[in-house]
Amino acid sequence: MIKLSTKGRYGTRLMVNLARHHAAGSEAVILKSVAEEEGISIRYLEQIIIPLKINKLVKSIRGAGGGYSLARKAGEIRVCDILQALEGTCSLVECVEDETFCEKSHACGTYEIWKGATDLLKNYFENISLQNVLEISDKKIAAAKKKIKARTA
Repeated sequence: MIKLSTKGRYGTRLMVNLARHHAAGSEAVILKSVAEEEGISIRYLEQIIIPLKINKLVKSIRGAGGGYSLARKAGEIRVCDILQALEGTCSLVECVEDETFCEKSHACGTYEIWKGATDLLKNYFENISLQNVLEISDKKIAAAKKKIKARTA
């Protein structure tokens, strides 16, 4: 089974949270708030935020009202950018990114399979912006609230 690590999953949730706050007009968000809203350890978020800052996906704001915010508009940040910052390349196997990794890649029948699957995965994540994820999330939240409201009515 191919799985993203918690770093990739939680980092994407962190970015969606920052995008939601940005859309609501917040200049910056403190990690403690994100931790509480997302149910993620503050210590883990402190580790996750570092590669996001290094890759210029988030920026820190000092002083009163400080915290973290998106470095670019949510529509300009791709899920692929987030995952690459947190997980490294989106390749299924090492030889797809580095043909020198395996001496058999030039004659390997499975190489083309892994390359094709990697290309599909990369294209998928490159075509989804953080704004898209935020919109999907907002729709799901609205639908869940509507369902709860219908049950209590």
